[in-house]
Amino acid sequence: MGAGARDDKLTLAEICKDLKVSHSTFYDWRAKGRAPRCIKLPNGDIRVRRSDYEHWLDDREDAA
Repeated sequence: MGAGARDDKLTLAEICKDLKVSHSTFYDWRAKGRAPRCIKLPNGDIRVRRSDYEHWLDDREDAA
């Protein structure tokens, strides 16, 4: 997998679908500093770099 593929930007819908959580749960995690690092676009949409998301998941795995 190339570096470009690892830094794809995932949408909030993609993240929530993968985690099987609602958007409101994700926003709650984000407000509490528990969500993966996010990019907020000028139109208000949220994106997450795939590499940041995978790193965040790895961190959660250690905590389980």
